[in-house]
Amino acid sequence: MSLTEREQGAAGPSPVPPAETRRPTPTVADVVRAVTAEPLPVRVTGYDGTAVGPADAGITMGINSERGLSYLLTAPGDLGMVRAYVRGDLTLGGVHPGDPYEALRVLKEQLRLRPPALAEGLALLRGLGRERLMPPPPPPQESAPRWKRVVNGLRHSRSRDSSVISHHYDVSNAFYELVLGESMTYTCALFRSPGDTLEQAQAAKYELVAGKLALRPGMRLLDVGCGWGGMVRHAAREYGVRALGVTLSKAQAQWAQAAIEREGLGGLAEVRHLDYRDAPREQFDAISSIGLTEHIGVRNYPGYFRALGGRLRPGGRLLNHCITRADNRAPHRSGAFIDRYVFPDGELAGPGRLIGEIHDVGLEVQHEENLRAHYALTLAGWCRNLVANWDACVAEVGEGTARVWGLYMAGSRLAFERNEIQLHQVLATRTDPRGVSGYPLRPDWPA
Repeated sequence: MSLTEREQGAAGPSPVPPAETRRPTPTVADVVRAVTAEPLPVRVTGYDGTAVGPADAGITMGINSERGLSYLLTAPGDLGMVRAYVRGDLTLGGVHPGDPYEALRVLKEQLRLRPPALAEGLALLRGLGRERLMPPPPPPQESAPRWKRVVNGLRHSRSRDSSVISHHYDVSNAFYELVLGESMTYTCALFRSPGDTLEQAQAAKYELVAGKLALRPGMRLLDVGCGWGGMVRHAAREYGVRALGVTLSKAQAQWAQAAIEREGLGGLAEVRHLDYRDAPREQFDAISSIGLTEHIGVRNYPGYFRALGGRLRPGGRLLNHCITRADNRAPHRSGAFIDRYVFPDGELAGPGRLIGEIHDVGLEVQHEENLRAHYALTLAGWCRNLVANWDACVAEVGEGTARVWGLYMAGSRLAFERNEIQLHQVLATRTDPRGVSGYPLRPDWPA
């Protein structure tokens, strides 16, 4: 016997606990049971072969890798689930990734989370091991957290606004064409009936805005945050209005200007790649802001509406169309998913705050309406387009980005349906020093 062998024999091999005393590694099913309350509304399956929840559930959730479980365990709120879903480490069975609305509805309405008991939680943490509790790198579609965006300037500075707008709107014009449809309009539509097509409803929305602004041939319109130029082209084509649109997205401006030339509207319409703060300081007869207010920051409302009011002639009209909170007490900033993946730095206020700020800069509020139900229908239409064009969308932007869009649009539809967010149009006029607004005794646009 060698010295080494004698030493080993004397010292004995490293002790190995008996199998019955070793703590088993928690399964995916163990983790799910620890953080949810029965009954589960979906079936959850794990990469380790375990499952929990009713076998006949219409919706299944697959946690398909150790990385996916780590995402769920290491990110707060819904961020971990989003990261795993975007990476493909979490899948939802029973729904299409272009429209996971039904899965989100079931989870929102029926899934109940609970904190595990202290002893249970500590046992899970010890059993999972350190490697499972180390956050994996986020997907490439995720924007930096708010505090890291300072490299692009302070929140809502010109440079940072330009950067975050590019993050969302410069994804791909071809992708937006597939999702938004022929109207290439990325704001709430107006449905005369639920059976209207997206194109009909978007045209009706532009008609409503034009009517509220009382557009007439020869008038001058400024459309801030003009997107792909839908309102600008509608005003020029249908009303003979000289219309200028401005957008911070270079891709939008290029597409819109090409569409203007293609439609023969170059003599009346123009879209510029420009910050609304740099729009010409001339007196316009009408100003529309359709979906821009969400990006400017609530604390900047006074300067924003003052800037628009200063470009409006006495008697001119301003139409502001934007998403709002359902009340004036809700936080302005969005949750982690929307902020990191969809609208970085986006903020929403309640309708009272919005109307109050317009009023306080000296504009006279004449009319307001809530189109909340219309936005839910709009988002359902966009999801149908994403599902119908899924393969082409994935080829254009990648599956991760396409998943982000399906999740965002389906989740937003649910939020509008549940009255968690709303869409308000506010019409205001610039009254002259004698108190004359030019506004009629009753609204002068078609119902």
